[in-house]
Amino acid sequence: MSSERISDAELTIMEILWERAPLTATDVAARLPDDRDWSLPTVKTLLSRLLTKAAVEHRADGRRFLYSPLIDREDYVSHESKRLVDRLFGGRFMPLVAHLAEQEKLSDADISEIERLLREMKS
Repeated sequence: MSSERISDAELTIMEILWERAPLTATDVAARLPDDRDWSLPTVKTLLSRLLTKAAVEHRADGRRFLYSPLIDREDYVSHESKRLVDRLFGGRFMPLVAHLAEQEKLSDADISEIERLLREMKS
């Protein structure tokens, strides 16, 4: 995976490509969330940055380019999750869970899911 960090804006583009690729820059712009009022040149700039970071690749399709992710979404989520835990909680998962529990951010369903995962890990 690329060692360069993907910005929040670039992540918006990656999410679109993870959902459906290959896409042209115009296709990506058409699939932007409603809260993103980006012009086509902005989308092209973000795609260019992602190319430089080796997060996406492109291939010519006539006079346009088709973009596809080079990074798997699950790998990205795993890497960023580890990075967050390392940076904010010294690499330990339990302080993160404790923090969420103290802030009442864990629902009963979340707690049940954690318990289920722990049972699976033990067996």
